[in-house]
Amino acid sequence: MGRNTRKRRSSMANKAIAASAALALGGGGLIWANFYASAHESKNSSQNQTKAAAAQVATISCPDVGQKLTNVPTGARSGVDRELANLDKQITEAYARLASTRQAQTNDSGFVQNAIVGPLKEKRAATIDRIRINIQRAGGQVQDLSQLSACTTQGAQTNAGEAGGGQTGGQQNGGQQNGGQQNGGQGNGGQAGNGPAAADFVDITKVQQNAQPGVGANGLRANGNGGSRGTFTTVCGTNGNDNHNTDNVIVAPGVTNGAHHLHDYVGNQNNDAFASDQELAAAETSCQNQGDKSSYFWPVLRVQDGSQDFDQNNDGGGKEGNVGKILQPAQAQLKFVGNKRGKVVAMPTALRIITGDAKAFVNGVGNANVNWSCTGFENKVQLEDKYPICPQGSQVVRTTNFQSCWDGQNIDSANHRTHVAFVQANGSCANGFKAIPQLQVRLVYNVPAPKIQNGQVVNPYAVDSFPENLHKPITDHNDFINFFSQNTMNKMVNCINTGRKCK
Repeated sequence: MGRNTRKRRSSMANKAIAASAALALGGGGLIWANFYASAHESKNSSQNQTKAAAAQVATISCPDVGQKLTNVPTGARSGVDRELANLDKQITEAYARLASTRQAQTNDSGFVQNAIVGPLKEKRAATIDRIRINIQRAGGQVQDLSQLSACTTQGAQTNAGEAGGGQTGGQQNGGQQNGGQQNGGQGNGGQAGNGPAAADFVDITKVQQNAQPGVGANGLRANGNGGSRGTFTTVCGTNGNDNHNTDNVIVAPGVTNGAHHLHDYVGNQNNDAFASDQELAAAETSCQNQGDKSSYFWPVLRVQDGSQDFDQNNDGGGKEGNVGKILQPAQAQLKFVGNKRGKVVAMPTALRIITGDAKAFVNGVGNANVNWSCTGFENKVQLEDKYPICPQGSQVVRTTNFQSCWDGQNIDSANHRTHVAFVQANGSCANGFKAIPQLQVRLVYNVPAPKIQNGQVVNPYAVDSFPENLHKPITDHNDFINFFSQNTMNKMVNCINTGRKCK
C-alpha cells in the first residue's frame, strides 16, 4: 500500500476535530511553554497561583469503559465497538480543547471543569447509555457503568498509576511491573506540545542493571527451561513499502481513525478498519513464508526534529499531535517460542491478541507490557517508563512478549484481553487455558540520540499515541492477528514441541 493510498484513506477520516486540533497541536508547544513560564513570574501572588494551578493541567484522564465490558453478546459487539470508538473521539476532542485554551484557563480557574470536563461527562454518559442499550437488546446483562462517565484532569507531574483510579502497578506473567512513576515534567514538551518531556528519557549507561541475562520481560527464559524449547521465526520485512493507517480493526472495526495514531503494518497487506476475516485470509503478505498472512502492527516511532511527514495535516497524524519524521525499523524480528512447562497447541485462525496498553499513562499500568533498551544493553537494562538515550553506536530496541495462554474457545473477547493470558510464575497456564506459541517482537531503530538541555529535551523521539497520553513510553503496545495457513501453523507447533529452530 503506497502513500497515495494512505492519503486517500485519510481523506475519509473524521473531520470533527480538525480546526481545534490544528490550533491546539500545531502551536501547542509554544502556547504551553510560554504559559508555563508566565505562571512563575513574580508579579501578583494570587494571580500567579491561579496560573500555576492551571499550568499543571497537562491532560485528561477518563475511565476505560472497554476494559469493564467482559461479557458482551456477539450480536451487540459491533454496536458497542462503535460507541467505544466514540468515547475515544470525545476524549481526543476534549484534549484538543484543553490544549488550545491555555489563556482562558489562566483567567478562569473553573474553565477546565465548566467548559471541558463537565460537557465531556455529559457526552460520555449518553454514549455509555447507548452501550447499555446495545447489550440489553442483544439479551445481555450489563453492570451500572454510569460512574465511568466522569473524567478528571491530570497534572504534568502526576503518576500514571494514580491517574487510573489509584492503580499503582500490575501483575504481568506472575511478575510485578515496575511502571507507575510517570513524571511528565514541567510542561508537556515535544514538537507538538503534547510530549514527550525531558523526564521521559534516561541515559541507559547510568541505569542500574535490572534484567537477568537470557530472561524475557515475562520473567521466563525465552525458550523455556524444559517443555517445548523450539522456535519458529518468520521474516516479514520492516514495512519498507510504507503500509500505514490510523485504524485498529481489532478494537474499532469499521471505524476510520479508530486508533488516533499511526501504525506500522508488516505481514498482511490488507489490514484496515474495514477488513473482514475473509479479506485478511485472501490478502497478500510481506512475509517470506507465504504461509504466513498474519497481521503484525505497532505504533510508529518518530523523531521530533522539527520535520514533518506525509500525515502532518491528517487525522491521527499532525492534527492529533503525532508529528515528526517516521522512523522505519532497521530490524523487525518476529519469533514464536514455546512453554517451559509443556507442549504448545496450534493457534486458531483469526486469533487476535493485543499486548500492552495504548492508554497506560491515564489508565494506570495494569495492562502495560513495555520493554525499551539499547543494543548491547538488552541483557542488562529493560525500561518501562523511560525512553533510553543510547550511547554512540548503539540502537534503540523495543521488545514485546505476547500472552501465550488461550482459553481454547474464542478468537477474541469483548475487552480483547480475557480470551488470552500470560503464563503464571511457574510457566503454566491457569484456569484451564492452553499454552500456545508465544510471539516475541523485537524492533531495532537507528535513532539520533536526544539531548537534555536546561530541563528540556532536544530532538526527542517517541511512539505515536492517543493525544491525551502525551507520547509516554509506557503506552507502547503491539497487535497480532493470526492468519498462518494450517500447514504452516502445524509446522510451527511441531518445531517448537520437538526443540528445533525453524523458519
